[in-house]
Amino acid sequence: MRAARLIKMVLLLQNRPSMTAAELAAELEVSERTVTRDALALSEAGVPVYADRGRTGGYRLVGGYRTRLTGLARDEAEALFLSGLPGALRDMGLQDAASAARLKVSAALLPSLADAPHAAARRFHLDAPGWYQEPETPELLPAVAEAVWDDRWISARYRRRDGEEVERELAPYGLVLKAGVWYVCAHTGSAYRTYRVDRFTAVAVGGERFARDPGFALDAFWAERAAEFARSLLRASVELRLTEAGAARLPYVTDRAAAREALAAAGPAEDGRVRAVLRVEGEEVAFSQLLALGAEVEVLAPETLRARFAEAARGLAELYR
Repeated sequence: MRAARLIKMVLLLQNRPSMTAAELAAELEVSERTVTRDALALSEAGVPVYADRGRTGGYRLVGGYRTRLTGLARDEAEALFLSGLPGALRDMGLQDAASAARLKVSAALLPSLADAPHAAARRFHLDAPGWYQEPETPELLPAVAEAVWDDRWISARYRRRDGEEVERELAPYGLVLKAGVWYVCAHTGSAYRTYRVDRFTAVAVGGERFARDPGFALDAFWAERAAEFARSLLRASVELRLTEAGAARLPYVTDRAAAREALAAAGPAEDGRVRAVLRVEGEEVAFSQLLALGAEVEVLAPETLRARFAEAARGLAELYR
């Protein structure tokens, strides 16, 4: 934590002629006494931090001092912000750029902070794919990533869910890695849409750049579309009677938002159980999900799903007789 704070303090002083102890303390979220100690530590490490005394005084860097965080190429600087995603960088073809950027930053650190990158890497790692699956890197991902980085139009052939292939001219705004699957959020010329990268069968990066909408926020767009997609899947509903334990476990075996909504609207039933109506994708999915609750849930409707549970119960009773 202190290493990051010292770097931030130097960068703050680089970007402003002078800052008071109170201003630095507010920016760094520490006390003014800590600011004084940090300034002394930087000075002892060779960073020329000078303290102007007096009521209007403050801290400044002497002689236009700059850290050596310069010399980064654009692709290195951009890749640096993804350095915590080694797998994603490799898939997009940016591993070399990120490696060069990390070396340049490491060389610019104070000797006392030289082990900071290694310390962080030893303590934190992001593993994006879900369990029980081997993620495959889409063959055309590097081409799509190149277009995303450079704001270039792409001509693509895309295989829809029904197997039909269609031609698309897209302005690729951003890439999202969700549970091991890559998606590109793109503008078609009339609307923003999301495409699975592994369904592209051909991609040609054009020479023409598109004008990026400054109001587009990738994280907000993805959150909204992901929520819409999750809601769109829930096309059916089932009526349940749940024990207290079943109600507690319901959000862990079905869609969490749908489970919470069902439990919030649930009414009391006999034997201390609750009666709820749950939105589900369909009977097949509901059967596989709710079966995990065992005797903690009773399906009341539809009758076809209730019959499937009765049959499963008879089969289990025969098996464990």
